[in-house]
Amino acid sequence: VRLVESGGKLVQTGGSLRLSCEASGFTFSDYAMSWVRQPLGGDLEWVASISAGDGNTFYLDSVKGRFTISRDNANNTLYLQMNSLKPEDAAVYHCARTKRPRTPPVVTITPSWMDFGTWGRGTQVTVSS
Repeated sequence: VRLVESGGKLVQTGGSLRLSCEASGFTFSDYAMSWVRQPLGGDLEWVASISAGDGNTFYLDSVKGRFTISRDNANNTLYLQMNSLKPEDAAVYHCARTKRPRTPPVVTITPSWMDFGTWGRGTQVTVSS
């Protein structure tokens, strides 16, 4: 089981980025997926989740209307489109999978790694003010 994030970089306030997460080693379409982030020296924070079957999406209030989570089951890839970026969005962003297939996504503002079945190493997003 492997999750590999990419797409993070330095952007200016107000800019946009699209993060990708390539999944392998499991049936991607069967699992709810999430994006979580961890600022330097800060706590893990849930950002967004997408369910497996119906593709329902869930967002942290502070990113609603700016971020969009989506998935491409044919290509085993999860995305996070981030617009209108703010300095407080700077963090390492990780994608994460639920522990079991066909279960609800994690929607917990302050999760722990143990809430997830597996997660990637992350991609760094830096937002200059």
